[in-house]
Amino acid sequence: MTQSLHPAAQKGFSSAAELYQQVRPSYPQDIVHWLRDQLQLDEQSQVVDLGAGTGKFLPYLKQLTSHIIAIEPIQAMLAQLQHAYPDIQTLQASSESLPLTAHSIDAVVCAQSFHWFANLESLRQIHQALKPSGHLALIWNQRDVQVDWVKALADRIQPLEGNTPRYHSGQWKKVFEQQALFQLANTETFQQQHVGTVEQVVSKRLLSTSFIATLSAQEQQQLKAEFEQIVLEYTGKHPQDEIAFPYVTYAYDFKKIDQK
Repeated sequence: MTQSLHPAAQKGFSSAAELYQQVRPSYPQDIVHWLRDQLQLDEQSQVVDLGAGTGKFLPYLKQLTSHIIAIEPIQAMLAQLQHAYPDIQTLQASSESLPLTAHSIDAVVCAQSFHWFANLESLRQIHQALKPSGHLALIWNQRDVQVDWVKALADRIQPLEGNTPRYHSGQWKKVFEQQALFQLANTETFQQQHVGTVEQVVSKRLLSTSFIATLSAQEQQQLKAEFEQIVLEYTGKHPQDEIAFPYVTYAYDFKKIDQK
């Protein structure tokens, strides 16, 4: 692999792969309708889940097609995916060196991942793999900071980010400037809630964040206590109480521009 992974991704996701699989939210069911209607995916479609992680997005793709290749560079994440989805074809590979046949893929889907590899070489590799008029779909779950206690948690986490690539920074959008490979065809947003105990869907979920997962066990336990205290102050809910964590899912469809 030629691509050097960001240290937060390499270390954080290697150490927290199992936690990631357990506590990350799923996606709204409406995303399946969007993929079918907007990307024109059906049972014949050849689809790549790029930066597939532990396979959190695979259940939605599997509702549309069985022709899926999951690509993930981090072995610990891929191992979780392979255990959960032994029927899915997998590749351990970098977005900058995709071992795919040219013009063979109908859609490349990046769920919760594109901000890690938002560079021109990755776009070129994806463009080459896609069939004419193929699609690149970018999807992110984001905590809904319009809710006061969610905003308080985000404010506590923000100083820890450093230079870690994040969706909300908007830096990933810059790669689409000054390029003639893809054009934005559609954007959509969906609302959803992740329901469970405060400990499961809030504090442990936040501990699975890449740059937090790189911290020492002691630092993580301190943060866990702080997260749970914030929730208690705003909502009155304790770690074992049930809570609904609100999310907004953002979806972008970029259509391949065929080179003349």
